[in-house]
Amino acid sequence: MTKENYRKERIDRCIKARSDDIYAISSKNEIFYLLFPRVIPITALAILALILPLYWQKVIISACIFAMLAVSWDFLSSCGMLSLGQALFFGIGSYIAGILNHYLHLPFYITIPFATIFGGLFSTLLLLPVVRLRGIYFAMVTLILPLMLMRGIEATRIFGGNEGITGLSPFPNIWVELIIIITAMWVTLFALRRFISSDYGLIFVSIRDNDRATMASGINIYAFKAQALFIGSCICAFCGAFMTHSYMFTGIPVFTMEFSILPIAASAIGGIGSLAGPLLGAFVLVPLSEILREFGTLRVVFYGLVLVICVVALPEGIFHYLSRKYNEMERWVKIE
Repeated sequence: MTKENYRKERIDRCIKARSDDIYAISSKNEIFYLLFPRVIPITALAILALILPLYWQKVIISACIFAMLAVSWDFLSSCGMLSLGQALFFGIGSYIAGILNHYLHLPFYITIPFATIFGGLFSTLLLLPVVRLRGIYFAMVTLILPLMLMRGIEATRIFGGNEGITGLSPFPNIWVELIIIITAMWVTLFALRRFISSDYGLIFVSIRDNDRATMASGINIYAFKAQALFIGSCICAFCGAFMTHSYMFTGIPVFTMEFSILPIAASAIGGIGSLAGPLLGAFVLVPLSEILREFGTLRVVFYGLVLVICVVALPEGIFHYLSRKYNEMERWVKIE
C-alpha cells in the first residue's frame, strides 16, 4: 500500500446536531460507531453475569452497587454539591428497608421502592437546612451526619443497636438479584446522562459553573439543589435497600466511610463529570480489591499503588481517555 493512493478518513463522521446524545446520521457505519461503545459494555456485563461462578456474580453485584453510588456522587458534583455523605443516603435506605421487612414483614418488592423514595425524601429534608452551604462546608456536614447517626443508634440501642437487624428476607435467587441491580444501574446511568444534557438539566450544570450568575438570572438555585439532592439520595437509598436484602442484614456498618470514599475514588479513576466514568472506575476498583485479597495485609499497599498510578498517569480519567481515543480513530481509504 502506497500512501500516495490512500488518504486518512475519520471514522466518526456523525454531525452533532444538538448535544453529545443527539446526532445527524446518514449511514450504517455511523450508526455502528454510535452504538458500539454503548452496546458492548451492556452485552459484556450480561455475558459475564451468566458464565461466572457464584462468588464473582456477588462481586458483580457489589460493583454495580458501588457504580451507582459513584454515579450519584458524580451527578451531585455536576450540580455543584461536593458530597462526602453517600454513606448517609445508603444507610438511611438500608435501615428503612430493614425496618419495614423485620417489623412489618413486607417483601422486598415493597420495601425497596418505599426505601428508595422515602430514604431520598428523608435525606433531602435532613440536609435542606444546609443546602445553602457551598464547597467544603457542605461536604463537611455530609461527612459528619452518618457518624452522628452511627453513634446515636449505638447509644440508644434502637433497631438492634450494635448487632443490627438480621434474618431479613432474601431475594428468591441470584438471578433476580443480578437482573434487578444490573438493570437499575444501566437505567440510572442513561437516565441521568439524558437528564443532565436536557434543557432542564443545563440549569443544574449552570449552578455548578457559576451559581451567583444563575441566581442573578432569577432562578432559585436552592430549589434546584434540593431536587438534585433528592435524585442523588434516592439512587443511594436504593442501593442500601438492595444490599439489605442481598446480605439479609442492616446495621451500623452501612454508615461506614467505605460507602463514601470508594465512590469518590471510582470517580477520580474513571473520570469526573462524565457519569459513565465513575461507573467504569467502580468496575475497576471493586474486582481489583477482590483479586488483591490473596496478598493479605499487602493488599492495601498494592491497592493504593494502583490508585496512585492511575491518577498520575491518567489525570483526566480512564473514560475520558478512552472516549478521546475512540473519537480520534482514523482509517486509510483508497482514493478513487
